[in-house]
Amino acid sequence: MDGSPTEKVAAIDYQGATSQRRRFWMFMRNGFLGLVAIAGLLLLADWGYDRYANVYIDDARITADVISVSSRVSGWVTKLHVGEGDKISAGQTLVSVDARDAQLQLSELDSRLSAIEAERARAITEKKMIDRQTRSAQSVRRSQVQAAKAALAGRKSDLDLARTDFERARTLLNRKVVSRQRWEERRNEFRKSEQAFEQAQAQVAAATAALIQATADREQLLVLDRQLTMLSHREAEVSAQRQRQLLNLRDRIITSPVDGVVDKTFVNPSEFVTAGQRLLMVHDPKKVWVSANIKETDVRHIKIGSPVTVGVDAYPNKIFEGKISKIGNAATSEFALLPTPNPSGNFTKIVQRIRIRVDLDEKSELLRPGMMVEVNVGIDDR
Repeated sequence: MDGSPTEKVAAIDYQGATSQRRRFWMFMRNGFLGLVAIAGLLLLADWGYDRYANVYIDDARITADVISVSSRVSGWVTKLHVGEGDKISAGQTLVSVDARDAQLQLSELDSRLSAIEAERARAITEKKMIDRQTRSAQSVRRSQVQAAKAALAGRKSDLDLARTDFERARTLLNRKVVSRQRWEERRNEFRKSEQAFEQAQAQVAAATAALIQATADREQLLVLDRQLTMLSHREAEVSAQRQRQLLNLRDRIITSPVDGVVDKTFVNPSEFVTAGQRLLMVHDPKKVWVSANIKETDVRHIKIGSPVTVGVDAYPNKIFEGKISKIGNAATSEFALLPTPNPSGNFTKIVQRIRIRVDLDEKSELLRPGMMVEVNVGIDDR
């Protein structure tokens, strides 16, 4: 059954309005998709230009000089003064090792040094005493030698005179001028003079021998000098042992080499440690940098001092600035533990990596060794 004219007009108007709304929403959708497409193209173009005008590295890490603190001596750990995460200063005590045996050995060496000093004092006193005694005896013996020589000279004059008188008396006896009794008197005087001269010679020889003995007694001073020299060498040896023992004693108090933070501890109190055993790991938070491996094809685009922006995965809203301070002189593959020879002749070229170091302008304690970062290096010639 057909409707009235009024209903037909209303139906036509409704269909027209619906068609207009449909066209409007179609236009809006197409416009939105167009804007999205344009925005996508702009973002893609920006991304492509960013990759073209910058060297981008996404496998970089925060690096620091992580120091492994070891023990130079063996012993029982008596106390662990710090824990993981504690801030430390240079010279701060980290670990104490049992020092009782080392202290006893040091006391023993001190006693040996005291004994050497006492022996030196005795030798010096003995040397002074022998020096005074032998000097006095030598002076006396020298005077005796001089006196004996003077007496010998007098006896020599008496002997010469007695010989002359005896020869004269013998000549006169042969001429019958003097009596035999007078000749015998001169002969007796001559023989007495000979005996006195021989006695004086013996006294000179005895005095000379005594002087030689007194001089020989002073050789004891040389023996004491050698003994003092030997004591000096012994003292130097024991002193060196004492210094080594002091070093051993100081090494039982293990201190921090830097201002920093404790990363890891590997011992507990009452554990026995050996020389060279690792005890802790520490690093200085103010001395961190970024270590990155750049493609060898990008090395020509960078240089020392090139500015770098660093994004840290842990802090996505914070950007750090820095500069390239070092560029490696060899590919990282050259330092691999397992070489990659190619004996079969099959070869697939792989882009090698060169290590670079980026020094950061801001040394923040937020940056910890091992954190992943992204490095963006601007290329000047593009």
